[in-house]
Amino acid sequence: MIFCVEDDHAVRDLMLYTLHTAGFEAKGCSDGAELYRVLEEEEPELILLDIMLPGEDGIAILKRLRSNMATAGLPVIMTTAKGTEYDKVIGLDLGADDYLVKPFGMMELISRVKAVLRRVRPERNAKILNAGCLELNLAEHTVSVCGNRVSLTLKEYELLQLFLEHPRKVFTREQLLGHIWGTDYIGETRTVDVHIGTLRSKLGECGTYIETVRGVGYRMEANV
Repeated sequence: MIFCVEDDHAVRDLMLYTLHTAGFEAKGCSDGAELYRVLEEEEPELILLDIMLPGEDGIAILKRLRSNMATAGLPVIMTTAKGTEYDKVIGLDLGADDYLVKPFGMMELISRVKAVLRRVRPERNAKILNAGCLELNLAEHTVSVCGNRVSLTLKEYELLQLFLEHPRKVFTREQLLGHIWGTDYIGETRTVDVHIGTLRSKLGECGTYIETVRGVGYRMEANV
């Protein structure tokens, strides 16, 4: 889950749409007060925090997050229309993980989010994902079925990794396109179906783990 703290509803809606299309769960907040309320209910993986907010500004919110033991380790990317070196240094010195100056492209947003998540979760690099006798080794970038190595294309590998990291979660074709091919990809959703078909074929008996949810998309069955 990613929290997007932005008072401009048009900008916030665009950011949320982009994050959802890229396969992320995201929730919007208009100010610090709303952020604190949702933090009591759920802990996000990352916070996108605008500096220019009504009431308590983003710098003050960042200080408060970093001073609270429960939120001190949450990754934060600052977003602001200000582009001076001073503002950037202040945010980074206070513990921001990255900084985006408006106007920024949505693909840059996704790239920065993924980069920060990779940095703060280095343990993923040595993680092995399993489902039944299907195994994906992130460190070695390999896939095996019942001990036998399977050769996948990069897109097939990324699809499989996404499914294994989110068992039971249903992804629409549009979400898969955005997450694997990028939000600027202009191809058709048929591309997803073709890659799912070849992935299932290569996985053999484990190909049935990837279920079709009629009228919606695909998911990885967890209980296998």
